[in-house]
Amino acid sequence: MKKILVAFVTLTLVLTSLTMAFADKGESNGKGKGKKKSFQLGVEVLLDEQKHLIEGKRVGLITNPTGVDQELNSIVDRLYEDPDVELTALYGPEHGVRGDAQAGEYVEFYIDESTGLPVYSLYGQTRKPTPEMLENVDVLLFDIQDVGTRFYTYIYTMAYAMEAAAENDIEFIVLDRPNPLGGHKVEGPVLDPEYASFVGNYPIPLRHGMTVGELATLFNEEFDINADLTVVEMKKWKRNMYYDDTGLEWVLPSPNMPTLDTAIVYPGAALIEGTNVSEGRGTTKPFELIGAPFVNSKDFAAALNDLELPGVTFRAASFTPTISKHSGTLSHGVQIHIQNEKAYKPIETGLHIVKTLHDMYPDDFEFRAENSAGISFFDNLIGNGWIREAIENGESVKEMEKRWKHDLKEFEKVRRGYLLY
Repeated sequence: MKKILVAFVTLTLVLTSLTMAFADKGESNGKGKGKKKSFQLGVEVLLDEQKHLIEGKRVGLITNPTGVDQELNSIVDRLYEDPDVELTALYGPEHGVRGDAQAGEYVEFYIDESTGLPVYSLYGQTRKPTPEMLENVDVLLFDIQDVGTRFYTYIYTMAYAMEAAAENDIEFIVLDRPNPLGGHKVEGPVLDPEYASFVGNYPIPLRHGMTVGELATLFNEEFDINADLTVVEMKKWKRNMYYDDTGLEWVLPSPNMPTLDTAIVYPGAALIEGTNVSEGRGTTKPFELIGAPFVNSKDFAAALNDLELPGVTFRAASFTPTISKHSGTLSHGVQIHIQNEKAYKPIETGLHIVKTLHDMYPDDFEFRAENSAGISFFDNLIGNGWIREAIENGESVKEMEKRWKHDLKEFEKVRRGYLLY
């Protein structure tokens, strides 16, 4: 009987140890629900350890549905329900605070149903908060998930808001979040300031490899915004982490950014927006599906696969977009399948897609029309005018990469001074 009791106690201790080990593992990868995690987002660090930054101040919040903690609680709710915080106004970027507006759609001023707070749009007619919008604010918080690509507009909403904060003597706090593409690689041409727009306002490369907090410090110092800026840093984020290494749930940053795979292909695949070919808007795989009615799927997929680009395979695919280009019309092309996200080179891949379409379908493929200044939307996206000309003149992608290499290295030198992790 004594032996049986000893064996039972021993087994109990072993099972308890295993349970605790698995629980610890769940916490370390960010999936331990309801438990304290070693990795922390900026919003969690603010509310757990640095709430003094906003206590006793009237707080304005720039956010969208990605402004959540690891348990998916909205920062709007957490701030509004916190007795130590006075939340007075909300501000929404492109797609709005609730994220339900399509690309380019203007969101009117309204009162938030859940909180009764005023909601101001920072997209369309007013990209920069006016003094009237900031009358009841002492400190502006920015908490939005970026996707690591120069032409994603949220980082310019942040920059414009920083300018407004500086002009109105308001503090500005960025609650940092991971770069979904990691923080260790930079790729693509640095933007030529002559091609600056709301899809590229500063001379940074297409894949910048920085967090929003790091970009805020760079914008503030290098471009003389001079805001009273504080970045609440994350804890335990490392530069080589992709988003799926953090254990965080993916919340759509915008209606056409449904998955991490979308974000990974986006820096290159979104260049298709500057052409008459569909980038897959109006399908369940935006930016992963590329095509047009005039494309032969098998031939196009074969041509791209023959290039043997790293980390990716192209599958012949057909689709009918429900909105945007070729809406309601059967289109043919490829689906981009990422097989190794760390080997994949999105800008190189995107340029090969554009060049292959141009070369295979010279009578049908078109870049978006030039404006009165001779600039195509493709030029705004790529950040210069010479790459479009290079494609039209038959230059190879490798030759293009050589031409932007010097500027990219110079940016990397500047970038090092603003890395926080």
